[in-house]
Amino acid sequence: MELKVLRRTPNELKIEIEGEGHTFCNLLESVLLEDKMVEFAGYDVPHPLISNAIFFIRTKEGKRPEEALIEAIEKIRRRGRELSQEFNDALKMWNKQQNPRESKSKEA
Repeated sequence: MELKVLRRTPNELKIEIEGEGHTFCNLLESVLLEDKMVEFAGYDVPHPLISNAIFFIRTKEGKRPEEALIEAIEKIRRRGRELSQEFNDALKMWNKQQNPRESKSKEA
């Protein structure tokens, strides 16, 4: 993934995200909009065959858009780790329920 800054002001950031489409950009947009200091976040994929998204962020006074972007990415990473841990725990529980004898012999 490569980023190219297209426009930058104290409260606005417009970037091109090469190799990304709706999946990542929709997630990023929704997490950015959870931040009360983000006034606007949105993206466009100008051509359906080329997965380069144009992402735009505008923040309120007191927060730079780069700061909001970094915080949103950190939040996405944290949620991904939490989801992975929850999934692994659920899978272990399911395996124990499917093979109760096997899990008892492993515990012994």
